[in-house]
Amino acid sequence: MKSLFLVTTALEETWPENSPILFLGEWCKIYSRKNKWQNLETEVLPNHWDDRNKLYHDYLYLKEFHERLLSDLAVKLNEIHGVNHSKRYWRILIGPWLGYFSQMLFDRWVTIHQALDRYNLSETIIIKQPEEDMIPNGMVEFPHFFLSDEWNHYLYATILEKTNRLKLRYITVSDRFTEKFRISTKNSQKRNKKQFLLSIYNKIAGFCSFQTDAFFISSYLPLRKEIQLNFRFRQIPQIRRLVPVESSETDVHKRDWYLSGESKSEFESFVRSMIPRQIPKSYLEGYAKLVDKANSLPWPSSPKIIWTSNAHNADDVFKAWAADKTEKGCPLVIGQHGGHYGSGKWTFVEDHEVEISDRYLSWGWNDPKRSKVYPLGQIKGKRPLGIDHSAQKRTLLVSAILPRYSYHMYSSVVAGQWLSYQQDLFHFVSELPKFIQDTLIIRLHSEDYKWNQRLRWQEKFPNIELDEGFVSMDHLISQSRLYISTYNATTFLESFTMNIPTIVFWNPEHWELRESAVPYFEELKRVGIFHDTPKSAALHAEKIWDHLDVWWNSEIVQLVRERFCRRYSHLTEDILDRLEIALKEVVASV
Repeated sequence: MKSLFLVTTALEETWPENSPILFLGEWCKIYSRKNKWQNLETEVLPNHWDDRNKLYHDYLYLKEFHERLLSDLAVKLNEIHGVNHSKRYWRILIGPWLGYFSQMLFDRWVTIHQALDRYNLSETIIIKQPEEDMIPNGMVEFPHFFLSDEWNHYLYATILEKTNRLKLRYITVSDRFTEKFRISTKNSQKRNKKQFLLSIYNKIAGFCSFQTDAFFISSYLPLRKEIQLNFRFRQIPQIRRLVPVESSETDVHKRDWYLSGESKSEFESFVRSMIPRQIPKSYLEGYAKLVDKANSLPWPSSPKIIWTSNAHNADDVFKAWAADKTEKGCPLVIGQHGGHYGSGKWTFVEDHEVEISDRYLSWGWNDPKRSKVYPLGQIKGKRPLGIDHSAQKRTLLVSAILPRYSYHMYSSVVAGQWLSYQQDLFHFVSELPKFIQDTLIIRLHSEDYKWNQRLRWQEKFPNIELDEGFVSMDHLISQSRLYISTYNATTFLESFTMNIPTIVFWNPEHWELRESAVPYFEELKRVGIFHDTPKSAALHAEKIWDHLDVWWNSEIVQLVRERFCRRYSHLTEDILDRLEIALKEVVASV
């Protein structure tokens, strides 16, 4: 068997000069740098999660492992900090990080071991860097780490050092990692002025507030409606914003421990050894400052209820404050904040949000197995623009972008599977007749993750019009005759509620649906809205192009659209009435 040099990431300093290469994944090959790698002798390790059954069963295993880790870590953090908080407290505060981290570590572990088991590997290069540079301060900072080649190189290197099965060559690259991931705390003058005026308003409003006021933050409600909701609770509205976490220095002595507990495999032992090395500083060295910050805020000390739709993941100050209040009996309500919820076969963030909440406000779906889920309706409430779409000339295709490395687990494309997704988009465009191709605007995501979306599109279709995610969607929609959605997320839910003629397509093997959602998508498929191949979607676009309004406004298509919306994106005129009832029911039950 030929000997191959292992390359784990896109960091070219770790690539050999004249050796055949095994790339650990497609993330190693930055498309704009293809002149560097396309003529090399290389192989790419197949993604172990190309087996989607394995992906789903791995998620179920990691979900169970997460519970064991959380129980043990709650005990350890209570011991370290001299507190006695419940598992729910720690789930609210550290649950998102722990879930993301253990799932990512599992993928990196399996990938390294499959490379070692299947190939004759000669050597790899590891960049040495201070380990403290690889520790995030908190959850806002954490994505800047896990999206990077540098942090992933560190993880792969740590696993390789643990296995001791491959020759490791160490190099030093000056300033590669220093302050690379740190979040700037500088604000623009305009933003500072806005925050100053907001703080003045909140300070004045605070004199008229009570310690038992209901607390709303990052609700996803339009500001006007959030103000009205406050009045319905007979309280003066206050405008809450994310509060930055103070930076902390790494203390190696505070990290000199091992997370004890049951380990069923070498992988589980490894995770338990990595948690002390990687837990964000806000939960360890900076925990006291975090709690002090939360306690010093002019927020109610005994709120009757807490409701958020977005602050429960990355806002560590809010999470510390909310976790403390839930221990004192305050109910926590979480609102749905995007698509895929209720329809995707599995999703860590949904499972976590339902678990930490006393009531979960969905956009319309319910779950007989989880009584917490309350079918409220569309919180954001995107409404029709009053446009005659059949009179417009453009076709808007909205594309997805996902990180090159796996992160939290849900039923979507993972890592290099994005390339297959992108090929489906190319296939769809290729199948369109030229007169529709000429009307296309491809909406790219403003984040690129080094996939080089623009370059790929320009090489495949040099004359196609691209929007790089900075023009408002309402502006693009106002010019659009037809809306093409290509992944299971918020995009087509909003186009449905806005009653825009829409075609949806994706690979069902990459965007698996839960059993309860299948009948709804089968109805969409029956009337030509949903397609499971790009060719079918393109043929339907051509078929209905000249009589688009006849198709979209037909009784059967509108009936199916409305039925789907009632389940997954229910737009209702009485959303404030429904919210008031849902929240006050929770208050009354305490």
